[in-house]
Amino acid sequence: MRGEHTHSEPPTPRLVPAPAPAPALDPTDPTLTPAQPGAPRTVRRHSVRGQILQALRTALVGGELVPGEVYSAPVLAERFGVSATPVREAMQQLAVEGAVEVVPNRGFRVTERTPRELAELAEVRALIEVPIMLRLARTIPAARWTELKPLAEATATAAARGDRAHYAEADRAFHRAVLSLAGNEQLLAVADDLHRRSQWPLVSGPVTRHGDLVADAAEHTALLDALIAQDVTVVQSLVREHFTGSAD
Repeated sequence: MRGEHTHSEPPTPRLVPAPAPAPALDPTDPTLTPAQPGAPRTVRRHSVRGQILQALRTALVGGELVPGEVYSAPVLAERFGVSATPVREAMQQLAVEGAVEVVPNRGFRVTERTPRELAELAEVRALIEVPIMLRLARTIPAARWTELKPLAEATATAAARGDRAHYAEADRAFHRAVLSLAGNEQLLAVADDLHRRSQWPLVSGPVTRHGDLVADAAEHTALLDALIAQDVTVVQSLVREHFTGSAD
């Protein structure tokens, strides 16, 4: 976007790499090449947009990109050690997703979300995911659910560290794995988009508390235990509570 201002802006966030398996700005990645001493590492063009997009999504979840603040593509590009073009492309994708909005001649403003929007997202997610999980609870053998335990454990590990960004990735990975057993790719795409949007920070109020992350992760473990035991009544109670709690 020609003519963006690069001064009088909020401090540039410390954009951190996202966890595997998402393609993040990993300093050990062979696609990264060293820049001048003290400067950010540069990224090969073929992978830069995807890596920056993932890192920006991580910054959104972690609260490093502040709701209501405007960020300039050139400033963010300097932070990454790349040109402004791939950063604008990544921010345009976030605009399509509703995470940011374009501010002409300035950059991109992080969308200001309200508790009502979060509650609406939780309601829609529940309408989609609860019936699917109940159907899967009746049809998927216990051994398949046991295979998902490492994913539930990954959410517990991130929650114990209080790492919101890594927890968000692990949380979505767990839900994707559960829903993938339905064999419906369109369902996965819609559910994952809703899940990602539900993780963006609110315009006001505290960020997700450590205790909330731990409790949320514990629900994953309890849900798997109920699915392995094929206790549909407990599964129904847990999944409904899981989405009700995410709207609080």
